[in-house]
Amino acid sequence: MDILGWLVFFAYAPALILLWYFYHEDRLEPEPKKYVLMTFLLGATLSVAVAFVVEALLTPRWGYQRSLLPAGAFYMALVAGVVEEPSKALAILYPFRAGQMDGIMDGVVYGVAAGLGFAATENFLYGLGYGLHVTVFRAFLTPFAHGTWSAIVGVGYGLLSEGKADSVGGFLMTAMLLHFLWDYFAFLSVAVPAYDIMLILLLFVNVAILRYLLLMGRAEDEQKRWYYVLRGMWR
Repeated sequence: MDILGWLVFFAYAPALILLWYFYHEDRLEPEPKKYVLMTFLLGATLSVAVAFVVEALLTPRWGYQRSLLPAGAFYMALVAGVVEEPSKALAILYPFRAGQMDGIMDGVVYGVAAGLGFAATENFLYGLGYGLHVTVFRAFLTPFAHGTWSAIVGVGYGLLSEGKADSVGGFLMTAMLLHFLWDYFAFLSVAVPAYDIMLILLLFVNVAILRYLLLMGRAEDEQKRWYYVLRGMWR
């Protein structure tokens, strides 16, 4: 397999494996595969394209100077968080507007799908620019991060569909904040490797949040179990 093939493999295979796992976590009423895959593809294409264009407009053309890294890192991380999370939310709007989201677990599945799609294409593009080793390294980090941030937004849409939330604004702001913190310390670690400790800590925080959202989804589904049993009996 040539270098391009390896880039595609390491960018998309880990994301699709994680998507398979989270899809099967929705055991009570699994979502239609076509909507889940389309959300993944929209995250991998539309969301990436929108983010790329907007970030290109907002990113200054300064040269790389380590003396300016803290200020530059703050701005770049802020732009990434503010731009990329709404861009991924566009992909989640697809199943939401199609009437496919009716709870927390649905929000987790579709949110993770959008985030994983975005992370996969982003890792592929990084590999094209900086080499296969960068894609391989990022494959073990960014899918969990992007998946978590988008899952938070997805849960917001799931609760909105149930009438348990008035908007997704707070969920989107939370995702933006977590994204900003991740990128900020990632940029700082380029000059000061000790900041990698913060990235490891944030990775555990993201995984813990994702686990918590799954538990919330399961708990809500258990409350609906008799509804689904009765509905199945009357079909």
